[in-house]
Amino acid sequence: MRLTKLGHACVRLELDRTTLVIDPGEFSGPDALAGADVVLVTHEHFDHLDRAALLAAARANTDLVVVTNRAVAGQLGELGERVLVLAHGDSVEVGGVLVRGHGEWHAPTHLPPDPVNVGFFVADEVFYPGDALTVPDRPVGTLLAPTLAPWLKSVELLDYVRRVRPTRLYSTHDGMANELGLIVVDNVVRAARGEGGGDYRRIPPGESVEIG
Repeated sequence: MRLTKLGHACVRLELDRTTLVIDPGEFSGPDALAGADVVLVTHEHFDHLDRAALLAAARANTDLVVVTNRAVAGQLGELGERVLVLAHGDSVEVGGVLVRGHGEWHAPTHLPPDPVNVGFFVADEVFYPGDALTVPDRPVGTLLAPTLAPWLKSVELLDYVRRVRPTRLYSTHDGMANELGLIVVDNVVRAARGEGGGDYRRIPPGESVEIG
């Protein structure tokens, strides 16, 4: 499996003949959806969902499938049966890839209402929680952890990584950080890694790693 980091909270996963893109939002870059067979959207916030770009990509590729929660599905009605609703505890196979749903709500923001948020466990290897600190009910090989957000404290991130105990950990949701902020993120995650948090790397946008 090849994982490519795109802008901010967006990643691309390439498995055999299927390409999945997770959370292509308005900070993801103009080519985030290029070549996508399946798009996974955790929740409706603009930095995770660029609705106009997603609809345009779906018009250009009539085989494109979207997997998301019920709230986002309601905004994509024109795609009809090409939108698959996934909730906590559900699973679906798309393009030969198993996707499991974990979690129900966005982390508290103190700006209610908090939106529905479903995390994605892809191919029983990669877990992407979206804007939440959901701990799956199974071992995590690769965790794509949100590392910088208005709703997230460093101590919460450190505790989350320790609880999940992934084999590998990559930073996401870090597009708002400047150089100093990224240094802080790295230090916090490496502190957690030292106590069972797994190998950690922050992938620069546009670069890829092989996992699994």
